[in-house]
Amino acid sequence: MSDTDRETAQAPEDLARLFHARANAGDVEGLVALYEPQAVLAAGEVVATGHDEIRRFYADLLGRKSDFPAPETLPALRNGDLGLTFARLPNGALSVEAARRQSDGHWLWAIDQLKIRPAPKD
Repeated sequence: MSDTDRETAQAPEDLARLFHARANAGDVEGLVALYEPQAVLAAGEVVATGHDEIRRFYADLLGRKSDFPAPETLPALRNGDLGLTFARLPNGALSVEAARRQSDGHWLWAIDQLKIRPAPKD
């Protein structure tokens, strides 16, 4: 499927839904298309910058995992063309992303911090 055939995020909140559908479909290129060309993705020890590195990250991830449970999507915070998106994963971890409205009106992630673990309870 070409990028022009894919649904685009019309609001920052759409990005998590599109991510979930594309991850479960094994659509690496569809996942990459959710990011700005020079976006930064941090996942534990891995920091991927730009589409090529993000593509490698997701190709590796999807090669090892095929089931992505639906996260609880929390309301986005907006300030003009910037949005902060949040998703709570079933294991309690959070994903936090900075999204930016593009010149054509759709939204892409510019920064993605995957799986921030909750603090341990004493």
